[in-house]
Amino acid sequence: MKFVVDAQLPLRLVRQLTAAGHEAVHTSELARGNRTPDAELAAFADEEGRALVTKDRDFRDSHLLRRSPQRLLVVTTGNINNSDLLSLFADNLGSIVEALTEASFVEMGQTGLVLYRDRE
Repeated sequence: MKFVVDAQLPLRLVRQLTAAGHEAVHTSELARGNRTPDAELAAFADEEGRALVTKDRDFRDSHLLRRSPQRLLVVTTGNINNSDLLSLFADNLGSIVEALTEASFVEMGQTGLVLYRDRE
């Protein structure tokens, strides 16, 4: 799966996703870096077929109103240290990938995943 990881999440998450066989980039690697506006970041994710991974709940509204980004993982762990966050991703990566193939919007908290399936 292809991911773009937003600025509030560590660059080490990109390395972890890549080591697990996924294609991932961090906003710090984009032309405008961590200052990339939300609309540009969502457009980049959509153009590249990437799931956007973020803690920024503003993307939820954008997804629901405009369907952009087309695939979204919002991390809702609250304050968590990076080691615990990376462990949470490692423990749930298979479920995360499966969830993002089943639903366009997924939330991940410390206790699990919530999938929001599109209504037809």
